[in-house]
Amino acid sequence: MASVTVRGWALCTASLLNFAFVFISGADLIRFLSFRAIYHNITGETALCQDSIPWSVALQDSSVLRSLVVDLGLLALFVTQHSLLAWSPIKQSLQSVLGVLNRTAYCFTTALALQILMRYWQPVTDAPCLWSVRNAPWSIWFPLLCFSLHFLCWTIICSILLIFDYPELMGVKQVYYECLGLGDPLSHKSPCAQRFLSHFRHPVCLELGVVLWLLPALSLDRLLLAGTLSTYLALAHSLDKQDLAYLCVHFKSKMQLLAEPHRDSVDTSDRDHSNHKEK
Repeated sequence: MASVTVRGWALCTASLLNFAFVFISGADLIRFLSFRAIYHNITGETALCQDSIPWSVALQDSSVLRSLVVDLGLLALFVTQHSLLAWSPIKQSLQSVLGVLNRTAYCFTTALALQILMRYWQPVTDAPCLWSVRNAPWSIWFPLLCFSLHFLCWTIICSILLIFDYPELMGVKQVYYECLGLGDPLSHKSPCAQRFLSHFRHPVCLELGVVLWLLPALSLDRLLLAGTLSTYLALAHSLDKQDLAYLCVHFKSKMQLLAEPHRDSVDTSDRDHSNHKEK
């Protein structure tokens, strides 16, 4: 019994430490993708590019090419980790070794790959921007508009992750169920839900696309980042009509659940009003 308790505490500790690391990495990602990029443009002035340098000269600059090669390698590292560990043969092998911590390990390595990408990312400042909003009054208002839309998109992303069983996505629920002897959390979901999650583990494509592309100035390294991640997101999902039908039914049931307390309160007030009239 003591060994079981120690094992349970060890699993919970590993899961919670991973949760903290992933949470911090998520906050760093928001800063990296949104606030750092917009901060350079919040006054309409940007040091992200050199419009005076012709493209023909910039693309032959060794420092520009070196930065792009490093950034491409960092993106390849993230895409390889994110895809390889989700590949069925590798996933099954890790499941047999790590057991209930398999999802925790996947989230940890994903956050680690993102930390490496963000820490060693090389901005390209010796090349022109593909676009840059610098003319008044948009030089002030457009960065503020981008900031507002990015904030809204990240709010929606966090809300969607909470709706789509965030503890299960993070691997916390697997450990919790293991300690209680309930088995795999996915086994308690319907076959339609399991099929949907296998096709749509990242329910944030549209919002993340806005975050990647909507900026006051688009530098060459940001083009590489946005283009690679957008292509990867587009290729990673395989939703079909059956998945969309399940999503519609799930959404309607959630809306009905939210509407029931209001309906109950209205019915109660009507009954009280009727009883008051009878008195």
